[in-house]
Amino acid sequence: MTTTKPLAVCVFCSSSGTIDRLYVDLAAQAGAELARRGHSLVSGGAQVSCMGAVARAARAGGARTVGVIPEGLVSVEISDEDNDELVVTPDMRARKGEMDRRSDAFLILPGGIGTLEELLEVWTARTLAMHEKPIVILDPTGVYEPLRELMVGLTEQGFTRAKIWDAVGWATSVPEAFDLLERAQPRIESSPDDYAEAEL
Repeated sequence: MTTTKPLAVCVFCSSSGTIDRLYVDLAAQAGAELARRGHSLVSGGAQVSCMGAVARAARAGGARTVGVIPEGLVSVEISDEDNDELVVTPDMRARKGEMDRRSDAFLILPGGIGTLEELLEVWTARTLAMHEKPIVILDPTGVYEPLRELMVGLTEQGFTRAKIWDAVGWATSVPEAFDLLERAQPRIESSPDDYAEAEL
Protein backbone atom coordinates (compact mmCIF):
# COMPACT_ATOMS: atom_id res chain seq x y z
CA MET A 1 0.00 0.00 0.00
CA THR A 2 1.37 3.40 -0.93
CA THR A 3 2.10 6.03 1.67
CA THR A 4 1.44 8.85 -0.76
CA LYS A 5 -1.67 10.99 -0.60
CA PRO A 6 -4.65 9.15 -2.13
CA LEU A 7 -5.47 10.43 -5.61
CA ALA A 8 -8.70 10.55 -7.55
CA VAL A 9 -7.31 9.05 -10.75
CA CYS A 10 -9.17 9.73 -13.97
CA VAL A 11 -8.69 6.85 -16.40
CA PHE A 12 -9.30 7.56 -20.08
CA CYS A 13 -9.77 4.32 -22.02
CA SER A 14 -11.75 2.49 -24.66
CA SER A 15 -15.41 1.51 -24.59
CA SER A 16 -15.08 -0.46 -27.84
CA GLY A 17 -16.20 -4.06 -27.83
CA THR A 18 -14.05 -5.00 -30.82
CA ILE A 19 -10.57 -4.57 -29.30
CA ASP A 20 -8.20 -7.36 -28.30
CA ARG A 21 -8.91 -8.88 -24.89
CA LEU A 22 -5.41 -7.95 -23.70
CA TYR A 23 -6.47 -4.28 -23.48
CA VAL A 24 -9.49 -5.14 -21.36
CA ASP A 25 -7.18 -7.16 -19.10
CA LEU A 26 -4.78 -4.20 -18.94
CA ALA A 27 -7.63 -1.97 -17.79
CA ALA A 28 -8.53 -4.50 -15.10
CA GLN A 29 -4.92 -4.59 -13.93
CA ALA A 30 -4.92 -0.79 -13.73
CA GLY A 31 -8.12 -0.80 -11.67
CA ALA A 32 -6.73 -3.41 -9.29
CA GLU A 33 -3.46 -1.51 -8.83
CA LEU A 34 -5.34 1.74 -8.25
CA ALA A 35 -7.30 0.09 -5.45
CA ARG A 36 -4.23 -1.61 -3.98
CA ARG A 37 -2.54 1.77 -3.66
CA GLY A 38 -5.54 3.35 -1.97
CA HIS A 39 -6.67 5.65 -4.77
CA SER A 40 -10.17 6.27 -6.15
CA LEU A 41 -11.34 6.11 -9.75
CA VAL A 42 -13.02 8.57 -12.07
CA SER A 43 -14.00 7.00 -15.39
CA GLY A 44 -16.35 7.26 -18.34
CA GLY A 45 -19.28 5.60 -16.63
CA ALA A 46 -19.86 2.68 -19.03
CA GLN A 47 -19.86 -0.97 -18.02
CA VAL A 48 -18.52 -2.19 -21.37
CA SER A 49 -14.98 -2.94 -22.56
CA CYS A 50 -12.06 -1.24 -20.80
CA MET A 51 -14.27 1.30 -19.00
CA GLY A 52 -16.21 -1.45 -17.32
CA ALA A 53 -13.13 -3.54 -16.59
CA VAL A 54 -11.22 -0.78 -14.81
CA ALA A 55 -14.21 0.16 -12.66
CA ARG A 56 -15.10 -3.42 -11.71
CA ALA A 57 -11.52 -4.22 -10.75
CA ALA A 58 -11.20 -1.02 -8.73
CA ARG A 59 -14.41 -1.77 -6.82
CA ALA A 60 -13.35 -5.37 -6.25
CA GLY A 61 -10.24 -4.00 -4.56
CA GLY A 62 -12.26 -1.67 -2.34
CA ALA A 63 -11.79 1.58 -4.27
CA ARG A 64 -14.48 4.23 -4.64
CA THR A 65 -15.54 4.66 -8.27
CA VAL A 66 -17.23 7.62 -9.92
CA GLY A 67 -18.62 7.23 -13.44
CA VAL A 68 -19.37 10.23 -15.64
CA ILE A 69 -21.43 9.60 -18.76
CA PRO A 70 -23.32 11.88 -21.16
CA GLU A 71 -27.07 11.46 -21.31
CA GLY A 72 -27.00 10.46 -24.98
CA LEU A 73 -24.69 7.50 -24.29
CA VAL A 74 -26.46 6.07 -21.25
CA SER A 75 -28.30 3.48 -23.34
CA VAL A 76 -25.64 3.14 -26.06
CA GLU A 77 -22.73 2.41 -23.72
CA ILE A 78 -24.87 0.82 -21.01
CA SER A 79 -24.15 2.91 -17.94
CA ASP A 80 -22.42 1.26 -15.01
CA GLU A 81 -24.99 1.50 -12.24
CA ASP A 82 -22.63 -0.19 -9.78
CA ASN A 83 -20.48 2.91 -9.48
CA ASP A 84 -20.48 4.50 -6.05
CA GLU A 85 -21.59 7.63 -7.88
CA LEU A 86 -22.89 7.86 -11.45
CA VAL A 87 -23.00 11.37 -12.89
CA VAL A 88 -25.05 11.92 -16.06
CA THR A 89 -24.06 15.05 -18.02
CA PRO A 90 -25.93 16.77 -20.86
CA ASP A 91 -23.14 16.21 -23.42
CA MET A 92 -19.54 15.12 -24.03
CA ARG A 93 -18.02 18.50 -23.23
CA ALA A 94 -19.74 18.60 -19.88
CA ARG A 95 -18.60 15.04 -19.27
CA LYS A 96 -14.93 15.93 -19.78
CA GLY A 97 -15.24 19.01 -17.60
CA GLU A 98 -16.81 17.00 -14.79
CA MET A 99 -14.17 14.28 -15.01
CA ASP A 100 -11.45 16.92 -14.95
CA ARG A 101 -12.97 18.70 -11.96
CA ARG A 102 -13.21 15.51 -9.93
CA SER A 103 -9.68 14.25 -10.68
CA ASP A 104 -6.20 14.74 -9.24
CA ALA A 105 -4.35 12.82 -11.97
CA PHE A 106 -4.89 11.32 -15.42
CA LEU A 107 -4.00 7.83 -16.63
CA ILE A 108 -4.44 7.18 -20.33
CA LEU A 109 -4.80 3.63 -21.62
CA PRO A 110 -4.86 2.56 -25.28
CA GLY A 111 -8.01 3.85 -26.97
CA GLY A 112 -9.57 5.44 -30.02
CA ILE A 113 -10.33 9.00 -31.10
CA GLY A 114 -12.34 9.76 -27.95
CA THR A 115 -9.41 8.75 -25.76
CA LEU A 116 -7.03 10.74 -27.96
CA GLU A 117 -9.24 13.81 -27.65
CA GLU A 118 -9.26 13.50 -23.87
CA LEU A 119 -5.50 13.01 -23.74
CA LEU A 120 -4.71 15.97 -25.98
CA GLU A 121 -7.03 18.27 -24.05
CA VAL A 122 -5.47 17.60 -20.64
CA TRP A 123 -1.96 17.54 -22.16
CA THR A 124 -2.51 20.95 -23.77
CA ALA A 125 -3.92 22.42 -20.57
CA ARG A 126 -0.99 21.19 -18.49
CA THR A 127 1.51 22.52 -21.03
CA LEU A 128 -0.15 25.94 -20.65
CA ALA A 129 0.02 25.61 -16.83
CA MET A 130 -3.77 25.60 -16.58
CA HIS A 131 -3.47 22.66 -14.20
CA GLU A 132 -0.65 20.76 -12.48
CA LYS A 133 -2.23 17.30 -12.44
CA PRO A 134 0.11 14.51 -13.52
CA ILE A 135 -0.62 12.77 -16.83
CA VAL A 136 0.70 9.31 -17.65
CA ILE A 137 0.22 7.32 -20.84
CA LEU A 138 0.28 3.57 -20.21
CA ASP A 139 1.29 1.91 -23.47
CA PRO A 140 2.83 -1.56 -23.09
CA THR A 141 2.23 -2.56 -26.72
CA GLY A 142 3.24 0.61 -28.57
CA VAL A 143 -0.25 1.75 -29.62
CA TYR A 144 0.76 5.37 -29.04
CA GLU A 145 4.21 5.19 -30.65
CA PRO A 146 2.93 6.86 -33.87
CA LEU A 147 1.56 9.68 -31.69
CA ARG A 148 4.90 10.08 -29.96
CA GLU A 149 6.65 10.18 -33.34
CA LEU A 150 4.15 12.76 -34.59
CA MET A 151 4.73 14.96 -31.56
CA VAL A 152 8.51 14.67 -31.97
CA GLY A 153 8.14 15.78 -35.58
CA LEU A 154 5.90 18.70 -34.62
CA THR A 155 8.45 19.77 -32.01
CA GLU A 156 11.35 19.51 -34.47
CA GLN A 157 9.44 21.63 -36.99
CA GLY A 158 8.59 24.29 -34.41
CA PHE A 159 4.86 23.68 -34.25
CA THR A 160 5.08 22.89 -30.57
CA ARG A 161 7.56 23.54 -27.81
CA ALA A 162 9.89 21.02 -26.26
CA LYS A 163 8.34 21.52 -22.84
CA ILE A 164 5.32 19.46 -23.88
CA TRP A 165 7.44 16.45 -22.88
CA ASP A 166 7.61 17.75 -19.31
CA ALA A 167 3.83 17.60 -19.11
CA VAL A 168 3.33 13.87 -19.67
CA GLY A 169 4.89 10.61 -18.56
CA TRP A 170 5.08 7.38 -20.57
CA ALA A 171 4.94 3.92 -19.00
CA THR A 172 4.98 0.35 -20.26
CA SER A 173 3.72 -1.38 -17.11
CA VAL A 174 0.90 -0.76 -14.64
CA PRO A 175 3.17 -0.38 -11.57
CA GLU A 176 5.43 2.05 -13.47
CA ALA A 177 2.41 4.12 -14.50
CA PHE A 178 1.21 4.50 -10.92
CA ASP A 179 4.73 5.22 -9.68
CA LEU A 180 4.84 8.12 -12.14
CA LEU A 181 1.39 9.37 -11.14
CA GLU A 182 2.35 9.38 -7.48
CA ARG A 183 5.59 11.22 -8.11
CA ALA A 184 5.37 15.01 -8.14
CA GLN A 185 6.05 16.16 -11.67
CA PRO A 186 7.88 19.46 -12.22
CA ARG A 187 5.83 22.63 -12.45
CA ILE A 188 5.50 23.87 -16.03
CA GLU A 189 5.85 27.61 -16.31
CA SER A 190 3.87 29.42 -18.97
CA SER A 191 4.69 32.63 -20.79
CA PRO A 192 2.56 35.15 -22.72
CA ASP A 193 3.93 33.67 -25.95
CA ASP A 194 2.28 30.33 -25.15
CA TYR A 195 -1.17 31.88 -25.17
CA ALA A 196 -0.42 33.80 -28.37
CA GLU A 197 0.25 30.59 -30.29
CA ALA A 198 -2.63 29.13 -32.23
CA GLU A 199 -1.14 25.67 -31.76
CA LEU A 200 1.12 24.12 -29.17
